[in-house]
Parts: sequence; structure tokens; C-alpha cells
Amino acid sequence: MQTNALPRYDMSVNTTGCCPKFNPEGWDGAELHFRGKKFVRATTKAVMHVPVDMGKVFSRVQAHIDEAGAMDPEQFIVLSRDPSAFRGEHLFAVTKDVPGEEMTRLSGDFVTRVFEGPYREARHWYNEMKAEAAKRGKEDGEVWFFYTTCPKCAKAYGKNYVVGVAEV
Repeated sequence: MQTNALPRYDMSVNTTGCCPKFNPEGWDGAELHFRGKKFVRATTKAVMHVPVDMGKVFSRVQAHIDEAGAMDPEQFIVLSRDPSAFRGEHLFAVTKDVPGEEMTRLSGDFVTRVFEGPYREARHWYNEMKAEAAKRGKEDGEVWFFYTTCPKCAKAYGKNYVVGVAEV
């Protein structure tokens, strides 16, 4: 895959008016190569890994991204991880700087895997992604998740796709 490119994110089906229906085609087993890829970085509060202000934070960040015209809808991803049981970190892919938000860049090589199931399975998915990274020689690689739909939309669409992204 081309540097800083993502598999196509298809936003064409959105019957909920919230999250588009995720099409996993092209996402499973993709190799991502980021070199200074731009992201907005945001943090959320959590209680034992359960986010308490995610809706508020995501709404604010997305509004700023939209105002800045910094989103490529076909290259959309939000990478999420929990550095602790009380804080989440989220990276929103953008095409340019977004005023009022913290900017960061990400470099590295990553592999993806598509999972489907309830959010409570995330710790198992994390272990699978860590094992994949170790198998490829990167035992200390970061693991991120792309939660493709909110819980309400996952229920409406009948599938809860989550993309694991492991640094290799």
C-alpha cells in the first residue's frame, strides 16, 4: 500500500444518520506505512476502560475537523488505545492542521486485522494483535483499534466491526 494511504473507507451507506455502515473489504490484513501522517490527538476520560466523555470529545474534534475542511472521507480512521484504565487516546486522520486541536504525526509500519463482535472482546483482540506484532519481530509495538461504528449504529447494522492496527 502507498505511504500514508489507508484502505478505502466507504461512507456511501448511512441509514442511521450517525455512523456509516462499515465495509470491511480491503481492511483485513492490510499493511499500512505511515511517514509523518497527520492526526488530531484527543484524550478521553474512562473508568476501568469504559469511556465517560467520548461522545463529547469526538463531537468537538469532528466539528473542528469539518470546520477546517481537513477530512478525506475515503481515508478516514480514528485510532484508539487505552494508555491506562482511566484515559483513552484517539488519533483522527486529517489532511491538514486543525485549529484548536492538538496535532501529531505518526510514522511506522502497521498491519491490520478485522474483528467482529462485542466490545468486551477487545482485550482478546489486543492479545492477538500483540502476538501478530511479535511474530513480525516487533514485540514492543503499539496496538490501536479503529472502532468503525458507535454501539448504537453497530446494533442497527447488526455487526460490530473493529479493526486492530498493530505496529510491526
